[in-house]
Amino acid sequence: MAEERPGAWFGFGFCGFGQALGSGRERRVLSPEPLRAPGAGLDVYRVSASWSYTAFVSRGGRLELAGAAGGAAGGCRDAWASEALLVLLRAGPGPEIGAELQAWAPGSELRGEPLWVHTVEAEAEGDDGPGGKPQAGPLPLLPCARAYVSPRPPFYRPLAPGLRARRLELGAEHALLLDEAGQVFSWGGGRHGQLGHGTLEAELEPRPLEALQGLPMAEVAAGGWHSVSVSETGDVYIWGWNESGQLALPTRSLAEDGKTVAGEAAGLHEGGPDVKSTAGREDGAPTPFIAVQPFPALLDLPRGSEAVKASCGSRHTAVVTRTGELYTWGWGKYGQLGHKDTSSWDRPCRVEYFVEKQLQVRAVSCGPWNTYAYAVEQEKS
Repeated sequence: MAEERPGAWFGFGFCGFGQALGSGRERRVLSPEPLRAPGAGLDVYRVSASWSYTAFVSRGGRLELAGAAGGAAGGCRDAWASEALLVLLRAGPGPEIGAELQAWAPGSELRGEPLWVHTVEAEAEGDDGPGGKPQAGPLPLLPCARAYVSPRPPFYRPLAPGLRARRLELGAEHALLLDEAGQVFSWGGGRHGQLGHGTLEAELEPRPLEALQGLPMAEVAAGGWHSVSVSETGDVYIWGWNESGQLALPTRSLAEDGKTVAGEAAGLHEGGPDVKSTAGREDGAPTPFIAVQPFPALLDLPRGSEAVKASCGSRHTAVVTRTGELYTWGWGKYGQLGHKDTSSWDRPCRVEYFVEKQLQVRAVSCGPWNTYAYAVEQEKS
């Protein structure tokens, strides 16, 4: 078995509350910098970023917080940060009890008693799928894959008995679920098309995305008001709000800056009510601007790249390719795209830092206004 190559976390974007992002000298970091984890020598394997603080979990179960919320704890298996709640999955007091789910106020510094506690069944924790692969992904999905945590009451929300989740993501107003068979479901608010059902209506219960049926998916990611799904073959599908170019579709707000890909998505949105046009293409034809994309659109990454991971911020998107490149696009005011500036883009742009440093990106985790990436050294040829 090949020896695992050394890796490290990098951060870039908003750090106005002292989040551990590289140097962190100012309110923003414009290019990837090695992570300054709050605990010395902390071997971080999980990063969950909210707007004002970030949670880091080490392989040894140590939790450290950085930013507007502080504190530390041991015995942690996972953490999920939001402005309303910090949710921890901690080892139970004994082998028969299983794991304990705790919800804390972010400003509590993990002192006193949690706001809410729920015991996760011991027999459900280690439930593996075929080939020994875990069925359930990280929080907010619980290890039992039958419930999830919400930042608003009720905190514990069971899923329908027949719905077995592999991954679950929460946006500002909507939820995405990937089931065992690779099918995508969505529910919640839909006023920006983020549910992907072709309308702007809300859905009270998980509803399968008809446009993706028959296409097994491997990943889902929820932004503030947009959504991304990555297929098992590496294709990227994206839908929802495109105000800042986070769908990598032409947006009016960026057209004057010359950062639009107007015309490249022609044919994907035939007859859609949210396609807006204006003059501006070289051939004299009107340039289509996409405000809202209410159903999944296939996105071609540069160089024919295939995606394996995706994550979304409030209004930006990041994708990791099979060859270890990181592409970002959307809102970039705080440097969260990692392109050494504060520009916003409505097309995928490769983060050149990792190429220049001969690093391959393996994972990405976006906060609302920042981005964290885990990268390893390239294999020696």
